[in-house]
Amino acid sequence: MNATLTSSNPNSSHRAPLGAFDALNRACFCFSLDKDVLAQALESELGQPGLSAMVRERCPYLFAAQPVFVAATQLQSIAEVIRAIESVVALPAYQEQVLASAPAMARAGHGGPHGAFFGYDFHLHQGHLGLIEINTNAGGAMLNAVLARAQRACCTAMEAMEPTLSSVTALEIPIVDMFRNEWRLAGHAQPLASIAIVDEAPEAQYLYPEFLLFQQLFERHGLRAVIADPASLEWRNGVLWHGDLAVDLVYNRLTDFYLEQATSAALREAYVQQAVVLTPHPRAHALYADKRRLALLSDAAQLQALGVAQATQQLLLEHVPHTEVVNAADEQRLWSARRSLFFKPVAGFGSRAAYRGDKLTRRVWQDILAGDYVAQAIVAPGERQIEEHDAAKTLKFDLRAYAYCGAVQWVAARMYRGQTTNFRTPGGGFAPVYSTVDGSGRTCHLPGNECAGDAGHASYVFLLDGGNGVHPIPHALYVSLARGQALAPMLAGQTLRLADWYVRLKAGAPDTVVNETYTLVRFDAQGRVDWSSTPVADEATGWPTVAERAQMHALLFAPAVQ
Repeated sequence: MNATLTSSNPNSSHRAPLGAFDALNRACFCFSLDKDVLAQALESELGQPGLSAMVRERCPYLFAAQPVFVAATQLQSIAEVIRAIESVVALPAYQEQVLASAPAMARAGHGGPHGAFFGYDFHLHQGHLGLIEINTNAGGAMLNAVLARAQRACCTAMEAMEPTLSSVTALEIPIVDMFRNEWRLAGHAQPLASIAIVDEAPEAQYLYPEFLLFQQLFERHGLRAVIADPASLEWRNGVLWHGDLAVDLVYNRLTDFYLEQATSAALREAYVQQAVVLTPHPRAHALYADKRRLALLSDAAQLQALGVAQATQQLLLEHVPHTEVVNAADEQRLWSARRSLFFKPVAGFGSRAAYRGDKLTRRVWQDILAGDYVAQAIVAPGERQIEEHDAAKTLKFDLRAYAYCGAVQWVAARMYRGQTTNFRTPGGGFAPVYSTVDGSGRTCHLPGNECAGDAGHASYVFLLDGGNGVHPIPHALYVSLARGQALAPMLAGQTLRLADWYVRLKAGAPDTVVNETYTLVRFDAQGRVDWSSTPVADEATGWPTVAERAQMHALLFAPAVQ
């Protein structure tokens, strides 16, 4: 591991502290993906023979070799935003307002099922978290289950952050339970027996390997499962059929959100007649995924009119970028502000026909004005440096939180180069999210909420430079540095003060500083800790200043600043 712990902003008179997780994303080049274990998971543990070769041939940039680091405070914020959105959607006034203008299909079918595998996509840049999109048929969950199984630690710091097998199992097992719950919510008392995974021309879809993983998962749990094009389904005698299989439930991966295409006719009829459970369904798309919902969720006046609680309003306005429906009457204002806006079709998916404002031509602008679009304030994506051909390359990343009924199931990253996620970038693709709670050595993996409750005590480590800079580092990273398992090239040749605060926790959060230890640490010319040449600290050389102590206290008890 190479870990850079300071900012290199040339415009700052004193180099500003860089959050520990930003530092890891900038300069940790460890490869966490074990390709042999990945192949085994695809071929035998979760998939079937030939699946690994299919992934390599059809989608070679599906899995990133390196993780993305995210502070657990940000993961907690993601969960809070999702719960806040659920609380708004549950309001009768919200549903009445949204469904009144939605297609009729959004008011048909079952009212019980919630919708499987929602995906909440976030950008995280320099500590600012912004929700850029909600998807009701988010792909990638099973692929991330495979990816999490194939992680290997290269040092102690990674061991403390990588997903555990128990956390991976906590994702895989509830997947089947989620679909069975959708079946029960539709009012069925008898067991769920069959599932059709439905998408247009499924074998041609980029994520077809994931369909095979889902099929294997369902069959391992005693469910008959088929992968089907909607045109291959038949509506006969009050039953939806795929060949000789009577379909109980359809796992819907279609982008025909309201079943308007001719090929969806049989599925549409079965859904309207409540003869099949469809999840996710048109109602869910209208309530959550239509991009106009983001305009409502980022509008203080509309939230107030709906009776949304003030705390919920504040949370949403902080984390949902301002979004508005594009109207021709606002043409000049929006064109003038275009460089700070991203334009998306209200029913778009997969970033199709979406445009950054600074890339717009006049011709495309006229198409946007004539179509149904929203304009969303740009939130910059995160950045992750990787090593490619012995050179550092910067990729962008977003975070996708998979959720069911408002509870986060898993958080994954997607690394890419270009305007939007594309799975076409060398070194990019789905990446696991590595995290610690708040800079201590305690680990936090979603789901499972291992971080909840009172964990007793934890250590928090800070490096103090000569310019009153305070740099928090995860305790596990400090352990790796101290053991000589990690390098910090930007600190090469420096002697810094190290502060180790031992803290009592309350409900999993820092409560009281119990003990403070200060020492000096010397880095050699390569950025490796050199204890042999580290001088002994005394009160004059090791102790923090009043300003430094205040900074550490703020970082510890206001963790959002990380």
